[in-house]
Parts: sequence; C-alpha cells; structure tokens
Amino acid sequence: MIKTVWLENPPVNAVNAGIIETLWSELESLADDVRVVVLRGKGERAFSAGADIGGFVGQGDDDGRPAGIQPAADLIERTPVPVVAAIHGYCLGGGLEIALACDFRIAHGDAQLGFPEVNLGLLPGGGGTQRAPRLIAPGRARWLTMSGERIDAQTAAQWGLVEFVVDDLEQGIKRYVEPLADQSPHALRQIKSLLNDTRDERSDEREVQAFAACLQSEDGQEGVAAFLEKRTANWTGR
Repeated sequence: MIKTVWLENPPVNAVNAGIIETLWSELESLADDVRVVVLRGKGERAFSAGADIGGFVGQGDDDGRPAGIQPAADLIERTPVPVVAAIHGYCLGGGLEIALACDFRIAHGDAQLGFPEVNLGLLPGGGGTQRAPRLIAPGRARWLTMSGERIDAQTAAQWGLVEFVVDDLEQGIKRYVEPLADQSPHALRQIKSLLNDTRDERSDEREVQAFAACLQSEDGQEGVAAFLEKRTANWTGR
C-alpha cells in the first residue's frame, strides 16, 4: 500500500504547527500494510512555500512532540519505510527542508526550489544546511543558501537536488513509487536503515549484517524460493 500524506495550509502550504502535527501523527502511526509514503502539497500552487514564520509555538505539543521543522525532518528520515516527496509549484525554505529529508524527490516541471531565508536575515534551520551539501556540490549548496534565489526543476535535477522531473505527478508516482510497493518490505527497511547508518561513514561490516538479516528473513527465503520456482514472491514483511 502507498500512503499519501498531504501538506495542507492554503494557499501555499506554509509549514505551520498543523503541518508539523500532521507529519508526526501520520508517520508515527503507519499501518502494517504501508510500504511507501508519498508527501504532497494540497492545491495547485505549491508543495510548500516555506515556513509560516508566525505560525510556530516555541513549545512542543500536548503529546510531548518537539515543535519545528528539524525534528519533523529527522522523523521523516528515520521512518522505516521509504518516504518520497512529490513536488509541484513552490518548494521553498522549510518546504524544501522537508523534501530533502525524504528518500528521493519527484518534481513536476513547474517546480521552483530554493532557500529564501537569507532574504529575511535568517538561514535554513530545519536541516537544510546539513542535507543540501550531502546531495549537491558544496559550492552549489552554499550559493543556494547564501543567494536566496530559486532554481527550476530541470536545474535541480542537474544538480542532484531532485531525482526525477516529470510532466505529470500522478504518472511520476506510478513510474517511480509504485515499483517500491512491490518489493519486500523487510528488505526496504533494511536498505533504508543501512543507507542512513552509513551516510557519513562507510561500513562494510554494517552492510554484511544487513545482508545476513535479509537472507535469514522470511522475505529473503521467500524471494529466493520464488526466483527458483519462477513465480511471484508473496512478501510477509518479516
């Protein structure tokens, strides 16, 4: 199952406490049959045009969850299933920081991406200065955060800020997200955990451990059996 989580705060889905709460409530309570999560912006204008500067309260909510974009972005990163950003229109500031926390990004050709915080005498404070240089050349990340300028989807793809540019987001999701939902949930969780754990430092030992965990799992045994028997695998997620 592919679960869509909508960022909704008209007219341009500025990230406020409501959107942060949506991310926490949806990602912390995923059903067992959810294999991939897609983050999308409601409406025609934006994935998210940035943070609602006046919309954040300094404290966490009543459930003790931390406020702000950075903890929510960290939550996206550690969500065990793949999380994909499907971007259209404006994807700026805090909206881009949310997108960068995802496993990969699909952008409509009309998308505009950037970090405008410097125009307010601020800087990206939701992980943007940390994640952008890991995806694109450090000099480009510096220019993007220091200039406050926007880049279009094609430029973002050339730089590596987004992975796929499409003419139709629905078709893009069908092409790039649906195949993930057909894979072993156990293997996908192991891959995501492995990639996160070794993002900053290579570990062959960690990779061997993850491979062994897959090989010994029900899904691993089923996948090998299905291949040998020339049939479709029936995944259990274990």
